[in-house]
Amino acid sequence: MPMLKGGHVPVPAPAVRVELGWRPAPGVPDVDASALLLVSGRVRGDADFVFHNQPAHASGAVRHEGRRAAGGAMTDVLAVDLAAVEPAVETVVLAASADGGFGAVRGLHIRVLAAATGAELARFDSTDATTETAFVLGEFYRRDGAWRFRAVGQGYANGLAGLATDFGICVEEEPPAPPAPAAPYSGQVPPVPAPPPLPAGQPVASIPPPSGQPAPASAPPPVRRAKVTLTKDAPAVSLTKQGGTSGTMRVNLNWSAGSTGRRFTKKLGRRAMEALGARGALLPPSGDIDLDLCALYEFTDGSAGVVHPLADAFGALDAPPYIRLDRDDRTGAVETGENLTVNLDHQARFRRILIFVTIYAGARSFDGLNATVTLQPRHGAPVEFSLDACTVPSTVCALALITHTGGELVVRREARYLVPEPGISPQRTVDRAYGWGLTWSPAGK
Repeated sequence: MPMLKGGHVPVPAPAVRVELGWRPAPGVPDVDASALLLVSGRVRGDADFVFHNQPAHASGAVRHEGRRAAGGAMTDVLAVDLAAVEPAVETVVLAASADGGFGAVRGLHIRVLAAATGAELARFDSTDATTETAFVLGEFYRRDGAWRFRAVGQGYANGLAGLATDFGICVEEEPPAPPAPAAPYSGQVPPVPAPPPLPAGQPVASIPPPSGQPAPASAPPPVRRAKVTLTKDAPAVSLTKQGGTSGTMRVNLNWSAGSTGRRFTKKLGRRAMEALGARGALLPPSGDIDLDLCALYEFTDGSAGVVHPLADAFGALDAPPYIRLDRDDRTGAVETGENLTVNLDHQARFRRILIFVTIYAGARSFDGLNATVTLQPRHGAPVEFSLDACTVPSTVCALALITHTGGELVVRREARYLVPEPGISPQRTVDRAYGWGLTWSPAGK
């Protein structure tokens, strides 16, 4: 069953065989298959990484079975017993690496076959690889108690080290072997092409370098993913350069409330927060404040809309608008609060997304909040920024604007408090400020 990037299908077989294939030829590098078992998007330790030097997971659910040649093609095979995957594991990532880069590899594909019958359940052909030395070709993930397969197609220019560290493993690359005496090492390292810059005037936050002693000149430094902090001086970051343009992206908010000093860590939109400041006056512990996480979206074809809990416009992940807000939580009893999730596998269809939050009831402004916003892509570093103190009677705050800028997917810190005019809703206020042009009508929960 051929698939497009971002597509997903159910996996009805309890055990599968995964074939990572390509066409070998002189000068074409070998390709190695690997798998990572993830809990909440991260491995629990090095044991959750299955590859040729660690060919079996402790649970027995994933095994690396090695290369096989047949019919002019080469495959590297993984066996996955989905029925034996530990309940805590939510995702099994299926990856490939090639020391010489995938630009010379022809016919790169991944097939999922039923282990019992050999029937093909899914196939994804990767056709856009260039200088990348590692690829996430697909992943198994749980949905409503069943397993599904998603075609990913996300490349890494920094190889297996970048891929592994993206999911929580620190990989130290070994220095190259000493050269033979007849051909001494020249000491010159081939330059790495720089990615295209963002347009002029667009400051971009950068990932800080790892601490500790620098690596020797003859060995590339370890690749480490770190949090990206946006500021007023550097308000934007390219998700494309961070490898964060596929899978899902979740939005979080942390804040402390006024002089109470109590700290809340939750998803945006959680209700019933105790001791939250409103115009400098603290609410009693029993007071409820109802926040709504929302998103305006616009597609490249010009269609646009809003995702919010009013009129049950919660959206969807696997169909337009590819943005979903979880059920409205007004009690605060749910530990995880609310999530807003964006399906970045369809990011090419978006022209822009504006993420914002409104006060639906319980307070007259955001005064008294010390807030931090975090956007967490599945593949890539978390992006974090703080909101300034609210000094105006605002009931709506634009948090982040996501756009395609200079061929890259860019997140920009907005942190902009807006004050609605009398009779104008917070949602319509944001629409006017950012020129969405939607038609609004009264709605409630």
